[in-house]
Amino acid sequence: MDGKDAWSYQSELLKGASMKFISNNCVAIHLADLSSAEEFYSEVMGFRLISKTDIQLEYDTGHFFLYVNKGKTLQPPIPSLSVESAKDAKGYLVRNGCQIVDDRGSSLYFKDPFGVVYDIIEQ
Repeated sequence: MDGKDAWSYQSELLKGASMKFISNNCVAIHLADLSSAEEFYSEVMGFRLISKTDIQLEYDTGHFFLYVNKGKTLQPPIPSLSVESAKDAKGYLVRNGCQIVDDRGSSLYFKDPFGVVYDIIEQ
């Protein structure tokens, strides 16, 4: 990429696009039992635990960060995308048929028209 970062490279590719969504190295999952999840991901999988709270475990898996969030229901893995403005991305996504699942201000989950959930993080 001739020394350009991913954001610059993607920006060049998407000139004229209304919004820029760039994948990042984060994936989230939601599980009810964080204690069992910690045992599995730390001991069985051998992922390196970076941080731990009552509601989240953060792992370095080697190529991506895995966020294990405490949740009432199991959700498939949620890929993460970076944007310049979460507020602008939210409006753009809603105008284009997406549903906001969880708005956290500078980050949000949205469901695309096909039912796939993504995470948006403001950079």
